[in-house]
Order: sequence, then C-alpha cells, then structure tokens
Amino acid sequence: MATPLPRYVVFGEALTDMVRQADGSWLALPGGSCWNVARVGARLGLATGFAGAVSQDLFGDDLARASAEAGLDGRFLQRMDRSPLLAFVASRHPPRYFFVGDDSADLHFDPARLPDGWRAAADVIHFGSISLVRQPLAQRLCEEATQAARAGKRIAFDPNFRDLMRAPGYAGVLAHMLALATYVKVSDEDLAGLFPGLDPGAALARVREMAPRATVMLTRGAHGMTLLHGNAAVEQPAIRVDVADTVGCGDAAMGGWMASVLGDAAADLGAQARLASAAAAIAATRAGAYPPLRQEVDALLAATAGTAATANAGRP
Repeated sequence: MATPLPRYVVFGEALTDMVRQADGSWLALPGGSCWNVARVGARLGLATGFAGAVSQDLFGDDLARASAEAGLDGRFLQRMDRSPLLAFVASRHPPRYFFVGDDSADLHFDPARLPDGWRAAADVIHFGSISLVRQPLAQRLCEEATQAARAGKRIAFDPNFRDLMRAPGYAGVLAHMLALATYVKVSDEDLAGLFPGLDPGAALARVREMAPRATVMLTRGAHGMTLLHGNAAVEQPAIRVDVADTVGCGDAAMGGWMASVLGDAAADLGAQARLASAAAAIAATRAGAYPPLRQEVDALLAATAGTAATANAGRP
C-alpha cells in the first residue's frame, strides 16, 4: 500500500552550518531554516515533506540522513550533482555569518519532479528564509506559492530576515508572499530588518496591512509571543527552561504552530500559542537546531499548565 502524501509541505533551503569553534576549527552541522521547520513538523507527528535540493557529497549525505531520521517524506528531497550550500558562522554572539553557494544544489531544485498529486494532498504549504532571495530558486518558489494559493491551499510564511534580504528585489517578494499568506511568523528582529526606520508597532502594523487575511505570530524570544487574527490577540509568555542556546527556536515555534493548526482543528489561538511556545522552549534546552519530539512537548505542556496564554479580544 502506497504511503499517503503529506499534509504539510515545506519549500526552501537545507544547508550546512560551518560553526567556528574556540580553537579555530570548524564544526559542520546540518541546518537551514526551512529544513529545520520541516523536521519540527515531522517530529511533532505531522506527515511532512521537505521540498528542496541538496548536494550529492558528504554534506548532502548528512542532510539526507537527518531528514530520514526525522521522518520526512523522502519523495520530496532532491539530490543534485552540484556544490553544497554552506553558512559560515564566524560568531554567534554577536551573530556574524556569510553564505557560500554560487550555483549550489539548492538553486537547482525542480518543482516538476515532485510526486504526482502532492498539491492536492497538502493542506498547508510553507515558504520563507533565504530561499526567497536566491535566484533563480526564489522565482520558482514564488510561482509555486501562487499556484498553491490559487488551488485553495493555506500558505505559511516566515521571512526569517537575513542581510541578503537588503537586496532591492526582495521587497517585491516580501509583498507577494505576505499577500498570499494564511499564517505569518515574524520575530521582533525580523521587523527591525525588514522595515528599518519603523518602530516595532508600526512595522507589525505594516505586516498586517500587507497580509490582510493572515493570522500573525510575533515572537520576542524570552519575552514570549503574540498571536493576532482580526481584532483578537493572544499573549503567550515564554516557558521557562534551562537554555543551552536559542538556535532554531524560531523554526521550532513555526513548526509547533503548524502542528497545532493541522493536528487539532478545534485548537484556538491560545492552544496554538501554547504548543508553539513549548516547542521553542524544548529546542532551547539543546545546543543547535534541535527538533523536539511530540512527547517532549506534551510533557512540558503538562508540567507548565499554569503558563497559559491570555486573550485580548479588543486589541488590533
């Protein structure tokens, strides 16, 4: 019997983080925002496909192995005889990094090679991060998002601001994706990067104007998160944990949010915020971009039942 196609499909980049160590050596770790989001979805129990391309060398092998270990649908990952996409992380505090990936495997992802019927089976389709600024991949993904929206699919979008997005062409991509979006996640740092010169409130208002149909999640690290839909707003405090680092916490929040949306049709904004917050908190307890397991998230939710979201129906 054929395995059903996934309800959650994440388009974008998978890469290798080259992290500089104290002794001057470099540690290679599989990563990439969109790939992290996909792994979180799968580990939280969603049938998930990561639609992206990786190299055929040892870096691509590591990404393919970790994808399979997370439970991602292998029919969506493409292997290309091209160089790997690398992110050199010279410093985490403060963050300093640069990307190496001219004509790399990710840019050669071919949507036509996806499994037949994948779009009909999908309920939520995710886009975001540097894949939407790296051409010609960005144009292909914008076209995929347009076709998915026309087919009545829900579009999830996390811009995940990086310096690459200061390029003039990205403003049009941002406007295009926000107009299509059903779900948008932005951090306070994203707002500062995407809308320099605007204060946080004005920047958030701009996002909501540009994404008029979307539920918006604003994450603020240790200061919690806010979910906004129409005139309703839910404030979710950060769940206190022993923090190893915060790498991948935003990706975990995004994947946790979609796990709630797709896993429980009756989940209100408060329940969605709680699961997203718990996923981010578990990710923070491990070094690197850790995708939490569903049982870990459920255990934390049970142990912190008093850390509930609060609603303010009158807030814009």
